[in-house]
Amino acid sequence: MTREPSIAAPAIATERIPEAGSAGPVAQRTPVPSLERLGVLYARFALGAAFLSAVASRFGVWTGNLGLGRFDNFVRYTAEVNAFMPASAIPFLAWAATAAELLLGAALVLGLWPRRVALGSALLLAMFGTAMAISQGLKSPLDYSVFSASAGALLLASASRAAGKPPSNAPRG
Repeated sequence: MTREPSIAAPAIATERIPEAGSAGPVAQRTPVPSLERLGVLYARFALGAAFLSAVASRFGVWTGNLGLGRFDNFVRYTAEVNAFMPASAIPFLAWAATAAELLLGAALVLGLWPRRVALGSALLLAMFGTAMAISQGLKSPLDYSVFSASAGALLLASASRAAGKPPSNAPRG
């Protein structure tokens, strides 16, 4: 009896080929790059690059009229997004966000601690989106896809966890 592959088996493709001397097909498993594996890599690099690009913008790496250009501009933007916070907390929040984005961005790109880093990214992005919605209205985080990125990071965390488990149809023993 042949088991059908489950959706949770991203790294295994199944082809039906006849077995020599038999009347019926047999499942032949061959490793191939899977959509889930490519999706995980794409999400990791996209989220990591977005975090690192934001940090680079704060320190003038992007030239011209791109990004915030200078850290003092980012501190002002942090005050706008966190209008409900006391002014004395704003510099700390700006530096904390920068440090978190730098560490999470680098860890995502390098593939370090994938599940924890993805969960941290999802939480950070959800906090950014919530602060933006409180201070600027719901349209702002929706226009900048902050909640979409947060959801993507959460999916990345679940895919990273599943990637460490053997497929449900893998041979036992």
